[in-house]
Amino acid sequence: MIDGFENFNIALMLQNLISWCGGYFLNPNTLIQGVIIVTSFGFGFVFYRLARRSVESLINKSDLPGKVKRIANNLRKLLFPFITLIVIFMITRIASSDLIGVDVSLINGMMKALLAWIIIRIMAQFIENNAARNAFAITIWCIAALSIFGILDQTTEILDSIGFNIGEFRLSALAVLKSIIYLFILIYFATFVSSLVERRIIKSTSLKRSSQVLISKIIRVVLIAIAVLIGVNVSGIDLSLFAVFGGAIGLGIGFGLQKGISNLFSGMLLLVDRSIEPGDVIELDNGTFGWVNHMAARYTEIVTRDNKSFLIPNEEFITQRVVNWSHGNSLIRLEVSFGVHYDSDPHFVKKIAQDAAVNADTAGRVCQDPSPVCHLVEFADSSLNFKLRFWIKDAQHGVTNIRGDVMLALWDAFKENGIQIPYPHREVYIHQVKQGKS
Repeated sequence: MIDGFENFNIALMLQNLISWCGGYFLNPNTLIQGVIIVTSFGFGFVFYRLARRSVESLINKSDLPGKVKRIANNLRKLLFPFITLIVIFMITRIASSDLIGVDVSLINGMMKALLAWIIIRIMAQFIENNAARNAFAITIWCIAALSIFGILDQTTEILDSIGFNIGEFRLSALAVLKSIIYLFILIYFATFVSSLVERRIIKSTSLKRSSQVLISKIIRVVLIAIAVLIGVNVSGIDLSLFAVFGGAIGLGIGFGLQKGISNLFSGMLLLVDRSIEPGDVIELDNGTFGWVNHMAARYTEIVTRDNKSFLIPNEEFITQRVVNWSHGNSLIRLEVSFGVHYDSDPHFVKKIAQDAAVNADTAGRVCQDPSPVCHLVEFADSSLNFKLRFWIKDAQHGVTNIRGDVMLALWDAFKENGIQIPYPHREVYIHQVKQGKS
């Protein structure tokens, strides 16, 4: 379509391009085709606005699965180019007839471009991420549109002419653009494959949860690394060039990404030594108490009893003290301290306290083996002090709630048996002093 467009240098190319555009777009036949295209887009927009709400309501009210609804809503946006394509086709049949005889080469190219956009958007629906899906569709369509209008080779020559030499290697804008496209496709494909493998590994019952996470992370890192190497190599960039910048990049990573790399290797170390695993109940020095919900490359997610998610850097689990309530054995001992009046029989109090822990309304959370025990620990100023100790295996369901249930059971048992819980009090005596005679 672009005749006489020579590849001498960038300035000459731009001059030829401007000259060609002035001669082509100011041509009366081109102006007529432009009016037809703009009119078709106007009709397509109006019809799309009229039909959009009805189609959207029909999709939302249907009983389709959520994923199918998402795809249907994405395809709904293609009504505009589809309606425009139909309008352009109808007008083109009339304009290209023997009665009018307008050259419709530009219109045919526009119809092919619209059809290519519709097909590419439909094929891109397997990509779940919106940004990745849009980037993929726009990139492929731009290449297809350049090919349809016959300027793909000229565009490639222009991009290849923009660059500079590094020794015997030439780095051009075309090579960079190809690298970006290849890297995007290969990295997304590697991420997609690693996600599928990760789902299969998680379903495996023969592996522990920590082993599943570690294997998944290693597979993801290896696949992405392979994708990067293949993408750079396929684009025509010599991998030996990276040896020149390897030292600088390594130094930059050492200083700029020191914490990120440290957290990455700390997370892998945690998975290897199994000191912390998903599902463990842990307590940090700052008082954070909860269970490990997810272990990522940079952080570990701790979910507390009030449903707050704390994203703790993995490095802190290596350098600081962490209490893992579930490590090795999930059996945990809790303790309740209380005091009774000196008029109470301590032997009877011990029996009542142990029975109260067993019979407390805890939905069977208090273990019977080992059974609860109660000890007299102190003859205090105004009370006999005891410690009641009992065991549970499900700390992830909370410890404050079960301790409170046991204390309520103690209160009810003491009230029922007439055992008093003393409280501090003071006695004040007032003495009257007789005054002598003056």
